[in-house]
Amino acid sequence: MWIWLVLLYGLLKGGREIAKKKAMTKNTVMEVLFVYTLMSFVFVLPEIPQAGGMEPRFFALIALKSFVMFLAWLFGFYSLKKMPVSLYGVLSLSRVLFATFSGIIFLSEPLSPFQLGGLVIVCAGLLLLRVPTRKKEPPVEAPATIRPLYIILAFLSCILNAVSGFMDKILMRDVTSSQLQFWYMLFLIIYYGLYVLIRRIKISPTVFKNGWVWALAIMFVIGDKALFIANGMSESRITIMTLIKQSACLVTIIGGKVFFKEDRILYRLFCAAIILGGITLSLFSL
Repeated sequence: MWIWLVLLYGLLKGGREIAKKKAMTKNTVMEVLFVYTLMSFVFVLPEIPQAGGMEPRFFALIALKSFVMFLAWLFGFYSLKKMPVSLYGVLSLSRVLFATFSGIIFLSEPLSPFQLGGLVIVCAGLLLLRVPTRKKEPPVEAPATIRPLYIILAFLSCILNAVSGFMDKILMRDVTSSQLQFWYMLFLIIYYGLYVLIRRIKISPTVFKNGWVWALAIMFVIGDKALFIANGMSESRITIMTLIKQSACLVTIIGGKVFFKEDRILYRLFCAAIILGGITLSLFSL
């Protein structure tokens, strides 16, 4: 059951990448991030009756998890803005490795030969997927001129995402999915609200009419709910969940063709097939 829940999360994550790109054609990054987080929180308000009853220490841990994700998203967006997408994509592979190693080191999850082979194949497929297309990309800084700060921010974003996934697994041993999702979203919107106020960022009312922002919020809430429930199942394992999440690439490839008319669709589907093959191989160890 947990495998299907993580697969649902991965597919919705891919859908969110498409919706995010479409949403930002009409509004700024911070407008989209702040408002879709706010909408997501509104959608989880019905969870209030089930959100109480936690020990005080879990409030602190969930607040920490929210802050980790708040920083991860900011670092990721700022680094992506300052470096070529192809380079950022390669650096983001470290997220898979960080999450896998955290499961092995901190949760003592075994890494079978099937999982190791699956990990290698998934990483190979992701690397091939980042090969530049034939179409000329918009002018960007040459990799040699990129400030080290932005490369560091990209790595920090990957590490923080892995830390958040690790915390999900730990927290779901003692709290329910409703408790985690409600308080996580509440703290996250507080952090974004403070950031917007301190930076004096203007939020245009038009963002609330952006249908892609609504789609982002809906997919975010459903996907995170599925992931939290999966983390709460004792048999679920971070090392395999991390690989299953890469199924998002299939949605982004198809969505890129449908919504953005991207080329080389057959090559990209070939890369996706390699990634899905690696995921399938890793499941043989279960």
